Amino acid sequence: MKILVTGFDPFAGEKINPAIEAVKRLPDKIADAEVVKLEIPTIFNKCAQIVKKAIEQENPDYVLNVGQAGGRACLTPERIAININDGSIPDNAGYQPLGEAIHEDGAAAYFTQLPIKAEVKAIRDAGIPAMVSDTAGTYVCNHIFYQVQYLREKEFPTLKAGFIHIPFLPEQVVRRPTMPSMSLDNIVKGLTAAIGAIVERDGQGDIVAIEGHTH
Repeated sequence: MKILVTGFDPFAGEKINPAIEAVKRLPDKIADAEVVKLEIPTIFNKCAQIVKKAIEQENPDYVLNVGQAGGRACLTPERIAININDGSIPDNAGYQPLGEAIHEDGAAAYFTQLPIKAEVKAIRDAGIPAMVSDTAGTYVCNHIFYQVQYLREKEFPTLKAGFIHIPFLPEQVVRRPTMPSMSLDNIVKGLTAAIGAIVERDGQGDIVAIEGHTH
């Protein structure tokens, strides 16, 4: 089994992005699955082109995109991607879409194929806070989540894919003292646990009950 895990480069003037830093530190094998790591740009459309090329080259069973969600205090596996690009800030190429469809012929939304409740349970069992999220936003994180789902529908029907948001790192909130953060070690630990749950529940669906509210 093979899982492609992507992380974004820094954006919005930040010098670091915990997404790619955590992805780079993941084990090369988790629960007998090969982990392929890929850095992608925080740029609408271009990130999807790079991921599509990696899917064609690697033929993964799963794609897991990882992104930073400043303001969240825990790891949040995402349930749904929506068909809209709406940037509160420009991307790294200076592009700022305002309420545009990602694909005119795409569904209004796609649900993940990943066992998000099992992911949350595994992350919590590893001692890291987590909860299911029902909104991936409208920026490049939601964009790549949606784009991979669109690719799955149109070209890669056996692929299973999803997204996890992660918090800021402590060094990113030095001047944001009320903003939550999480250590890189804990983010890596949580992502490793989530990937383990994805692999272990392969083909079994997501029937795990978890306590707590969704984000």
